[in-house]
Amino acid sequence: MHSVPHLQEIPDDRIIWQRFLAGEVEAFDYLMKLHFRMLFHYGSKFSKDKEFVKDNIQDLFLILWERRQNLSRDIAVKPYLMASLRRLMHRSAMSKPLLSDSSIEEINGDFDIEFSVEEEYIENESTLVITQKLKKLLDELPQRQKEVVYLKFFQEMDRGQISVVMSISPQTVSNLLQIAIKQLKKHWKAELFTLLMVHFFI
Repeated sequence: MHSVPHLQEIPDDRIIWQRFLAGEVEAFDYLMKLHFRMLFHYGSKFSKDKEFVKDNIQDLFLILWERRQNLSRDIAVKPYLMASLRRLMHRSAMSKPLLSDSSIEEINGDFDIEFSVEEEYIENESTLVITQKLKKLLDELPQRQKEVVYLKFFQEMDRGQISVVMSISPQTVSNLLQIAIKQLKKHWKAELFTLLMVHFFI
């Protein structure tokens, strides 16, 4: 009898997604474990309330399980999950009166990018200065430009995937990215900017 490979041996999100849609509990668990940390990092850009973010991620996966028979088989899993969490967090913040005003403001307000640098770079004082300057420049960008930069450089998404996550057209993604990079390049040489995006991650 032909055996089915263990999930840990399958690198392709689409295969895991299709097995999840077929009602396979192991695939559902694996999908959740595979993407939970990424979704938590992304959700935390909108709200500093960690429990609120975690609750929304758990709610998202419960909704997906309940609606799995009606979900599309042909999707890019990571952008789809991020877009779904983005919408769910916004709806949750607006619909639950028990949430504090600050939580609602965070969802609708700033998009926070935090840097975490590898130890060998932390030891270099000049690199810390550069990191702080880049952080300051990114903080000065409008929210949508910051989110595009984050998805492009830190999540390594193409403009089609970013358009799915942010519910905007691919051309709007390109426009926002061009404007953001132009603003950053006023203070940085292009080569240095590229180097920073390679070495710093969230």
